[in-house]
Amino acid sequence: MNGTGSESRIHRRLIDSLYTEAMLLADEARSYFDEAGRSEREGLDPLIRVGFSCESLKVTTRLMHVIAWLLTQRAIDAGEIKPREALDPGRRLGEAPRSDDALVAALPDRARALIETSANLHRRVALLDVAQEGDLAASPVHRLHDRLALAF
Repeated sequence: MNGTGSESRIHRRLIDSLYTEAMLLADEARSYFDEAGRSEREGLDPLIRVGFSCESLKVTTRLMHVIAWLLTQRAIDAGEIKPREALDPGRRLGEAPRSDDALVAALPDRARALIETSANLHRRVALLDVAQEGDLAASPVHRLHDRLALAF
């Protein structure tokens, strides 16, 4: 993110805070779905049990997308990659897998909370991803660069 030193520090703190949140949530989800959630899953109807397993994978996918995006932001802040490179589709946030509301409602409370929290975190980071695209696209230098690239 380009900008004043103050904006850069705020951006860095935001990214660090979100990274910490994502890592803690990933650890909590791993612990629950690998340990405590197993016993809760066994008490569910067989079809809901399959849905439970699918939802655990969706939580993991959301969190891994978020963590990868945040690591890209850290690489930009460290000068390892250029901000423009973050717009490469492989470095973008990626779509979050959608959960079936009816299925989620049938799951244990802790599973529901992890699903909702991971979806919420992904939505918040998605707003930053879209804003980043707008920030870079709005730059006159980048627009000129894009026009030159198209010309050659």
